[in-house]
Amino acid sequence: MKSLWIKLGIPALASTMFFASCTKDFAEINTNPDALVSVPPNNMLVNILRNTAESYGGDVDGYGTFAGYIVKIQYMDFMAGLIPTNNTYGNRWYNCYYNHTQIKDLLAKTEPNAAGFKNVRTISRVWQNYMWFLLTEGWRDVPYSEALKGMPTDGSIFLAKYDKQEDIYPAVMAELKVIADEMAAGYGTDDVGDFDIIYKGDMKMWQKFCNSLRLRMAMRISGVSASLAKTTIEEIAGDPVKYPLIESNAENCYVHFPGALPYLEPWYNAGIQGKRIDNWGLSDIFIDHMMATKDPRIAAIAQKTNDNTYRGYPNGEKSGPPSLRSISWIGEKYMSDAGGFVPFYKSCETYYILAEAALLGYNVGTTAADAYKKAVTLSMEEHDVAQADIDTYLAGAGAWDGTKERIWWDTWVALFKENAEAWSLYRRTGIPSTNYPSLNSIYGTAHNDQPWRAPYPNSEYQNNKVNVEAAASKVKDFVWGEQMWWDKRTGKY
Repeated sequence: MKSLWIKLGIPALASTMFFASCTKDFAEINTNPDALVSVPPNNMLVNILRNTAESYGGDVDGYGTFAGYIVKIQYMDFMAGLIPTNNTYGNRWYNCYYNHTQIKDLLAKTEPNAAGFKNVRTISRVWQNYMWFLLTEGWRDVPYSEALKGMPTDGSIFLAKYDKQEDIYPAVMAELKVIADEMAAGYGTDDVGDFDIIYKGDMKMWQKFCNSLRLRMAMRISGVSASLAKTTIEEIAGDPVKYPLIESNAENCYVHFPGALPYLEPWYNAGIQGKRIDNWGLSDIFIDHMMATKDPRIAAIAQKTNDNTYRGYPNGEKSGPPSLRSISWIGEKYMSDAGGFVPFYKSCETYYILAEAALLGYNVGTTAADAYKKAVTLSMEEHDVAQADIDTYLAGAGAWDGTKERIWWDTWVALFKENAEAWSLYRRTGIPSTNYPSLNSIYGTAHNDQPWRAPYPNSEYQNNKVNVEAAASKVKDFVWGEQMWWDKRTGKY
């Protein structure tokens, strides 16, 4: 990660030159006696989790548009921003690797007393692998095996090669299994408490998230690595005591925000605090689907228009609607709560995955029909839908019909705001089948699909040119070209 070392190295060099010219007493005079010499591990953990939530939770019309949820209705999206920059997608790349450096430092600091810091180390290792998952989901091939090895003790590797997604996935899944087995054998005694802004130090919940992430990754590769997918899912489902999963909405992996400046939920911060709520509307395909299926979740997901209905807008129309309020804006549950949440895993996902696994013939201890109904119910309950309306939906357009498509369509609705995961659902399954790229894309008719990846950041082209260009050799127009390893759709370009 040469770009990171350059960012760190220039300030370090400048500091050395500055202090060399100062008096010998300068450091002593200017030392704050109340400042921490070294940041405590628990404080580092807070920063890592918060940084992830702000980076990925701050996405509204990037991955949210790719997934078919959200479109711009004021400053239209013609896909001109899908180029290498150090902003937007580049920031997300940088933040992931920044988190990795922080986790690596945390683990190094606590290594001499690993037993005394067992819980904070375990949480950090789970999140470390989640970061690798987010990176490869966003960019496919990324620096992995040689990343973070710039120090002489690590090999002085400043220009990290890019590993293939096919290699990263099994490696991350193997690491998560090691952690899952360790947690099954017992937790530590250190109290992480409120420094863990997701589960407040409840290690049982982290055990569930670890196994749920394994479940998600296994299903993702079920079409390209069937054996690994099947053995992983059956191992987890076959031993719920050793490998528990997230099964209720109270267990969802969410980062909740304090709700006071400067710690506001990202969508609220952008839309309400930043007064940009009218920049975005729900897409036509999303609203049309929920209206056609009479999906009661629409009341929480979308706001009604000025003529008291729900209406979406085309992605990349030439201009915005004459009246911004004639289009449904993002629902208040998701946009108007300063102390809202950023989702990383919802309990309904567990049952959608188990339903699909059952259809594939995996032994998961439940039927596809039962798992599907459980998933739908959990998603509906999260959106405060009454039981009578849940029953009506499950007896109507949402009725189980024995197909993967029924699972996937409902998963798509349920994943709203978990935009990165919904984008991956689309790339793996082709659902929503109505999805399409900007109508007025600067690429014209060269591509008939939403982006398949995020563009590599410009800093990589500046500082790791040979390796990033080798990785991008199969990429076309920055975000198309080679599909994800697990994306086996045809007819897309």
